[in-house]
Amino acid sequence: MKKNIFIAFACIVFITSCKKKDTTTDPIPTPVATEKIIEIKTTFGTMYMWLYKQTPQHRDNFLKLASSGFFDSTTFHRIIKDFVIQGGDPNSKDADQTNDGTGGPGYTVPAEFVDSIKHDYGAVGAARDNNPAKASNGSQFYIVTNKAGTHSLDKNYTVFGKIIGGVDFSYTISTQPKDVRDKPTTNIIMDVNVVEKTLDQLKTEFNFIP
Repeated sequence: MKKNIFIAFACIVFITSCKKKDTTTDPIPTPVATEKIIEIKTTFGTMYMWLYKQTPQHRDNFLKLASSGFFDSTTFHRIIKDFVIQGGDPNSKDADQTNDGTGGPGYTVPAEFVDSIKHDYGAVGAARDNNPAKASNGSQFYIVTNKAGTHSLDKNYTVFGKIIGGVDFSYTISTQPKDVRDKPTTNIIMDVNVVEKTLDQLKTEFNFIP
């Protein structure tokens, strides 16, 4: 009888210990959501750009080009104080400085005008030629350096992003020496990357909440 009682007790202890092991399984951590933003490195400082989801075609296009290294070694080929700085032309990589501002990836992006997105200080817009559909050049972009904004451009050029970090570097670039064509006398080269930030990082590092 004592032997049977001992065996039953041992089984109860074994079953109980198994149940305890099951309850101590570590929970699977929940993935932290991130947002893709653009990092623009220059000798004057690094700027960080938010791409608006309300302009999806421009956003997707810029992410594609930035991810492929398309913008690396291009320059800000046009600078105008209290107006804009412009870059993103692949022609600015070659030795012929007379063709800067005339190039692109070989396609345009349809205009995406959003009433609430305007040409405020630090806004990033898409350059274009004088076409009736106001379609954007596939790669050339500009950053508004007028602290009061350049709202004469609203609804004429697509704004697809904004500088959320280092915006004053764009103003510094706009004040550099230039020639009669508004081209800097010394090349201002950029290194463009796609980086990912959590919502907490966007708020902490840039005081920006999407």
